Amino acid sequence: MNLTLKIWRQKGPKTAGKLVQYDMASVDSDMSFLEMLDVLNGELTRKNEEPIAFDHDCREGICGSCALYINGRPHGPVTGAAVCQLHMRSFKDGDTIVVEPWRARAFPIVKDLSTDRSAFDRIVQAGGYISVNTGSAPEANEIAVSHEIQEKTMDAAACIACGACVAACKNASAMLFVSAQVSRFALLPQGQPERKKRVERMVAQMDAEGFGACSFIGACAVECPASVSLENITRLNREYISAKLTTEDTQG
Repeated sequence: MNLTLKIWRQKGPKTAGKLVQYDMASVDSDMSFLEMLDVLNGELTRKNEEPIAFDHDCREGICGSCALYINGRPHGPVTGAAVCQLHMRSFKDGDTIVVEPWRARAFPIVKDLSTDRSAFDRIVQAGGYISVNTGSAPEANEIAVSHEIQEKTMDAAACIACGACVAACKNASAMLFVSAQVSRFALLPQGQPERKKRVERMVAQMDAEGFGACSFIGACAVECPASVSLENITRLNREYISAKLTTEDTQG
């Protein structure tokens, strides 16, 4: 395959960036997208040019590191897959492929295609856990959890925190991510003691990071490689309203 790549190059967060064209010949259709970028970086290195910076780690669709905007879609043209699971056979010989980083104020560009997504970490640190204050872990069989709740919890926990939901949203909202983190605890008995504090703290941190508001268009769920459901956003809204009303009643 012969391809034309237009890749965003930016030396640092405070410098101007631009799309730079690279022509690649004889690309193996069985390569993953990241392997193709590795080959391109090898060519650039041999020419004594600076390789393209991009994030990656597991390359198995688990870690969420490979955050790239490809031809106008987060993670590229294949639904339900991260960039590392995208193969070059998804493109045609002679195609032009535009590759950009996530575009969101809360995800500042570090260099080229690499963005700082530590805002997600700070949201989780604000309350996305069960603390030691809730007591010791109960016996595994002591509290019965229905199969339906187990499935919903696991679906929420499948979120890989890649940020595709933010990239897909016209408002750069992080509601799908935050709702997944809230849901995976709110649905289980172990998450009940800190339920109200958790959702209030995480939503407050989400707002502080500069993410936009949710308009419930649903692009986030369509582009999510883990297929996290919009149902979680509905649950987040219920959890947050309930927590705020209870807090106000207590304070009043």
